Amino acid sequence: MHIFPAIDLFGGQAVRLFRGDYTQMTVYNPDPTAVVRDFAAAGAEYLHLVDLEGAKTGDTPNLETIRAILRTADLFTEVGGGIRSMETVRTYLEAGVDRVILGTAAVTDQDFLLRAVDAYGEKIAVGADIKDGKIAIRGWLETADITTEEFCARMQAIGIRTIICTDISKDGVMAGANHELYRTLSERFSMQFIASGGVSSIEDVRRLSAQGMYGAIIGKAYYTGAISLREAIEVART
Repeated sequence: MHIFPAIDLFGGQAVRLFRGDYTQMTVYNPDPTAVVRDFAAAGAEYLHLVDLEGAKTGDTPNLETIRAILRTADLFTEVGGGIRSMETVRTYLEAGVDRVILGTAAVTDQDFLLRAVDAYGEKIAVGADIKDGKIAIRGWLETADITTEEFCARMQAIGIRTIICTDISKDGVMAGANHELYRTLSERFSMQFIASGGVSSIEDVRRLSAQGMYGAIIGKAYYTGAISLREAIEVART
């Protein structure tokens, strides 16, 4: 299993939200490139970035920060947050991002999703942000009328290879991952699932790896010191 340490960007800073609430934001480091250097020093090979401003506005306000991050360390980098046009997809990929994550657009703009997959194949991933069993959109501010499993079935049918699956109720609260959810999805579908939200202990990492998850995102648990990134990477490899 691959470990994806996460940086959420807002105003060019590394921040975290509590359950996706923009009014409950903690700034962990004003210099995200310093965080990336720490990730690389701990043995990280993968990186998960989210432009929180872009998730709300649909543009790329943290693009220059992302470019600086890409220059800092040679990590496989995926980016999400407000990617709703082919222009934005191209902008990120031309900047050196390895994979872009479509969230709201994967639900609301099927034509764009199909064009993106046709043009870029496995460089396109989809974010399944789950709230009360349904898919949340627009920076988690709204909920679409489609269940998690219906959404995943639709994505698999059109050729999506990777889904970043976030249980919003678990995000940033250090309460453990939703192992039942991830087990169900990995058993039912053949896509690569990356677990996000609530990965707060080495035991979470061990269980997710044993379940055959493709990846796990570690955010707040790293910043608070609850998880050693180096240890998590080692456990995920076993």
